Amino acid sequence: MAFHVKPASGSPSSSASSDPNSSSIPSNQDPMQSWWESISKARASIHALSSILPSSSLSLSSLADSDRPSRSLLQSPDVYDAVSSCLFSPHSGSGPDPICQWLYETFQSSDPDLRLVAVSFIPILSGLYLSRVVVSQSTPLAGFEAVLLALYASELKARGGKPVSISIPDLSQPSLYHTPRSRPSSMASAGLFIGMASPPLEPLSEVKSTKRACIVGVALECYYKQISQMPSWSKLDFCRFAAAWAGQNCPCKAEFDGDENAEIDGFSETRGLEEGEEVERCVEEMEKLKIAEDGSDSSPEGARIPLPWELWQPTLRIIGHCLLAPLNPQDVKDAALMAVRCLYARASHDLLPQAILATRSLVQLDKRARQAAMAAAAANPASNSNTPSKAKKPEIFLMAK
Repeated sequence: MAFHVKPASGSPSSSASSDPNSSSIPSNQDPMQSWWESISKARASIHALSSILPSSSLSLSSLADSDRPSRSLLQSPDVYDAVSSCLFSPHSGSGPDPICQWLYETFQSSDPDLRLVAVSFIPILSGLYLSRVVVSQSTPLAGFEAVLLALYASELKARGGKPVSISIPDLSQPSLYHTPRSRPSSMASAGLFIGMASPPLEPLSEVKSTKRACIVGVALECYYKQISQMPSWSKLDFCRFAAAWAGQNCPCKAEFDGDENAEIDGFSETRGLEEGEEVERCVEEMEKLKIAEDGSDSSPEGARIPLPWELWQPTLRIIGHCLLAPLNPQDVKDAALMAVRCLYARASHDLLPQAILATRSLVQLDKRARQAAMAAAAANPASNSNTPSKAKKPEIFLMAK
């Protein structure tokens, strides 16, 4: 069984017509026929998955018979657990891996909901792939790489060979919301700073060691684009892998536990230490930077890996959503908080100022959000909401005879 990655080059017209991200319906196609074809493809994909999973696993017939089989497949925790168990097996990700073949074909589908099913497994795919590559570089992982290359090719078509840029307003120029203190000498500037968040992508047909972080980072960007539709168990897996990637046995992640009552002004903390105490504290901090060498950094959900900036950017975006999005369940927020603390410790070890600033900001934002929630709960105790209100007296109308 071989994986065939579609070429990413071609004319704009041909790429637009073959882009699986496009969900538009041709004008000469009946919408009812398109809907029925989507249902048929989803049911065929569910039956194919049923033949791959172990016979003792769950039955998928109820999902195939539902009105929206793709959405039912995405929102089924039992299916996610069954596929995850196959991915976590020691021999998964090799060349003839049927579960990777199914994920590859599912992502190539024209059904948007069916594609989301494959996207929901990106945390496990990327986490297992990066962890196993670090542990044993000689083990072939062609199955994982084929799925990651399909995600990369899809994003390459979507970007059209252009970089991802951001526009930052120039505060020296007046706007509708503010007037600068000093008037600019010239008003000819556009008033925008253009920054490049991601350089242009180049077509790739195989995973090279120098491009591995870029390919996985692009796959994580695809996941972040659809994160609002991802189930909570998928986000939970990503938070666990992110903590494992950073390394979980560093004591630096507990730095924020002892400063609950500290006065924070930006990121500077007032410390009144004498010179001798300052030297002693520096020695203690250097001791903390020593990473344990007992091999306990590896876990069933990943291992400590190199983290270039191509992986830092999408990881911080996903963790930020898991930590601060109001509709996420509490277990996802707690796992994201643990992950961002581990990432802060890793950024402190690697001396990455951008990552230190981002992770520390996320920790402080979460802390203040939890303090605000506790203050609101104390101001409105549950007993007040359970107190029965007085019954309203019935209104009496007087009528003249």
